[in-house]
Amino acid sequence: MTMRRTDVVIVGGGLIGAWTAFFLARRGRKVVLVEKGVVGAQSSGTNFGNLRLQGRFPGQYPLSLRAQALWEDIEELIGDRCEFDPSGHLYIAFNDAEREKLEKYAAVSESHGLAIEHLGAADLARRYPWLSGKAVAATFSPRDATANPRLVTPAVARAAKALGVEVVEQCTVMQARREAAGFVLETADGRSFGCDHLVNAAGAWAGEIAQMFGEGAPLFPAGPPQFVTEPFPYFIRPSVQAVDGTVIFRQIPRGNVILAGYPRTAADPIRNRAPVPPAKTLAAMRHLTAVVPALRDCHVIRVWSGIEGYLPDMIPVIGPSMTTDGLFHAFGFCGHGFQIGPGVGLCLSEMICDGSTETPLDPFSIARFRGAVAEDEKFRREFDLPAAAR
Repeated sequence: MTMRRTDVVIVGGGLIGAWTAFFLARRGRKVVLVEKGVVGAQSSGTNFGNLRLQGRFPGQYPLSLRAQALWEDIEELIGDRCEFDPSGHLYIAFNDAEREKLEKYAAVSESHGLAIEHLGAADLARRYPWLSGKAVAATFSPRDATANPRLVTPAVARAAKALGVEVVEQCTVMQARREAAGFVLETADGRSFGCDHLVNAAGAWAGEIAQMFGEGAPLFPAGPPQFVTEPFPYFIRPSVQAVDGTVIFRQIPRGNVILAGYPRTAADPIRNRAPVPPAKTLAAMRHLTAVVPALRDCHVIRVWSGIEGYLPDMIPVIGPSMTTDGLFHAFGFCGHGFQIGPGVGLCLSEMICDGSTETPLDPFSIARFRGAVAEDEKFRREFDLPAAAR
């Protein structure tokens, strides 16, 4: 079969791949986006939809703030609002130790220019009377927002296609190599692609692509359980998250309450499954009703999850390969990729087109895995699997 040549091939049709294709096409690059399933089917389309700025890894703020500006302009960028809602984000603490953690998070956010409101128990009771007395303190970031993850990646992919991007679904890359004339990719259905630049945005499967170029990272697949309730009278405006991770929830204007239940659970990237154990549904609702008693009679009508890629330090890999010129990695987003997705795509397009980006990405280099990388406390806390399974 004749090789299909293009400027850039992107492996992975999630949000990162779609945004990267979009921004490259805007710069005039010919792009082929290759996806083993369908666009946005995994974590990009099955996550909670939070566009949270507060509480992020300090080194991520320049990227995160750049991404948020793109989210705030999403309708003009791609012609679809995707239910983007600047709802604000309420971070709640249940004890003094958690209050201290919130204050540390807030100090980092404020150092990067983010406005944060500091709320005590009395403030919470007055402002959010639907909260139980379990929360003793909170911080509120009014710039934080939400969007509908089921809508976003397909919408970005449509906008990319309108700019000339070729999107190839149901196409698994089996081999990728670098030759003198550039990269060559072979797929399971017998197709062949050649390109000057290759972007590895294959999500939980990205480790396999990296290994084809002698590069590795301890990528771990997992699934964060998600739930949605029947419609209920609309009264919860912000997205709400407990700093201990036990409950994350938001209500959409149609009345349904969407919540995420941690710890995360097992996912199987071989069989392409991320089942949600029934016990997690019950636990998630117990945590929710302990914080919002008015929801104690709400019924869960659907549960789901997706397959996400995690790294032990809970920091993604973003940037150039350390072994192969022209190869760029963007994976291991550890549940945080939805918010930074457009920023990552823009930065990758700048590195490919201009040779550099104004946004500092050194903390995300794959080079850090040449040595031992310590597990982040969130990695230890937010999974219910034994260490031997990681």
